[in-house]
Amino acid sequence: MKIGARRPRPHLTHLTYVTLCCLSLLVLSGCSTVQRGKVSARHFDFPKDTFAFTNGLVWVYEYDAKGNWTTHDRIPRPDYWQHCFVLARAAKQFFLHARFDPSLPKVDDEAYRKLIKRVVHTNPRRSSSEASKVIIPGYPDLRHFSEAREKLLKQTCGAAWESYFQRGHWHVPIPFTRRSQQRTAARLLKGLARNDAPVVHLIRFPRITINHAVIIFDAKEDPKSIILSIYDPNQPSAPRTLIYDRATRTFNFPANDYFPGGRVDLYEIYTGWLY
Repeated sequence: MKIGARRPRPHLTHLTYVTLCCLSLLVLSGCSTVQRGKVSARHFDFPKDTFAFTNGLVWVYEYDAKGNWTTHDRIPRPDYWQHCFVLARAAKQFFLHARFDPSLPKVDDEAYRKLIKRVVHTNPRRSSSEASKVIIPGYPDLRHFSEAREKLLKQTCGAAWESYFQRGHWHVPIPFTRRSQQRTAARLLKGLARNDAPVVHLIRFPRITINHAVIIFDAKEDPKSIILSIYDPNQPSAPRTLIYDRATRTFNFPANDYFPGGRVDLYEIYTGWLY
């Protein structure tokens, strides 16, 4: 179909989501309960705790002549895409389980590969003690590390299929009520107060105009709203915002180059045995 005739492409089809939900429930039936561990002793710092490189977009999102939000293929196709869940999870794993030490000498790619694998095989639902954290030598933080070792991190942090099989996807077809979103907003604030860095799944269902994962790392409150600062793997150059409206009990995501702006539903992932 040509531009103007197609609807916004979802990352996953509805049938795929239903299938994933069934598979997730089967997997969960064999899982043991994971108790949430203590949160990091420090605050998530955007200039230090985020990846420098971008999760690319396969499609160009834009408005057609009639004002309809539509897509067409991006040419050339990016070499790294569909990894938003992987990058959000990995950034939290580095935050919880790694310690960077620029005073130590740099090592070769194979040594770094082993260290990255140790980090991404940690539990994103709990933190390590300071003594047991994986030490990354030669760099001050994840941002500088990912600038220098971009290819290696892309190869090692996880595959695109892991975004499709995140265990919390079973929640997607369950209706989001305004009360549930109000509770979510309250939980996010409590988590941030404990120096947590909640990873949330942004979704619209059944017409999936967004299916995305971001990290929330700060919040500013006023009587009408909560302005949440986020790390968006699709736009890593600067913090982005997510806005919770207290009156409507609704989260709103401003327009960007892959979403036209408006209401999103969300829930936290990498937070317990069901998610």
